[in-house]
Amino acid sequence: MSVCTFFGHRECYDLKREILQAGIEDLIHQGVDTFYVGYQGHFDAMVYGILKQLRKSYAHICVFVVLAYLPTQVREEADMSDTIYPEIEGHPKYAIERRNRWMIERADCCLCYIRHTWGGAYKFACQAKRKGLTVINLGDVKL
Repeated sequence: MSVCTFFGHRECYDLKREILQAGIEDLIHQGVDTFYVGYQGHFDAMVYGILKQLRKSYAHICVFVVLAYLPTQVREEADMSDTIYPEIEGHPKYAIERRNRWMIERADCCLCYIRHTWGGAYKFACQAKRKGLTVINLGDVKL
C-alpha cells in the first residue's frame, strides 16, 4: 500500500483539471492506492472530485477526506462516507495544522500545487519534503 496526500493553495483557478488528473493517474500507475485529501479550498475540492471520478475506473483505490473539524451541521444530501476525523488534540485554532501533520505522517508521497512561497500549502509541502516524502509540485515554485 502506498499513500498520497495533497497540498495546494485555497485558490487555484489557473490549474487545469486535466493536468491534476494526469498527475493523480500517474501515481495510481506507480502503485499509490490510498489518498488523503483535505476539505478547505478549491484545490482540495478539485482533487476530491477527480478522485471520486477515478474510482469508477480504478476500483481498488481508497479515498479519504480528512476533516480538521467535525461538521456542526450535516445536510441530508451530504455524503460523509469518505470522511475520517483523526484523533488530534489541542486548541481548534490549530486543527488544520495538526490534520496536515497527521496526513504527512501517514503518507509516502505528496502531490501539490504551489505557486508562491507563503501560506500553509507551501509550509506543509516543505514539511513533507523534509520528512522524506516524494513531493511533486504541479505549480511553478521549487520546493
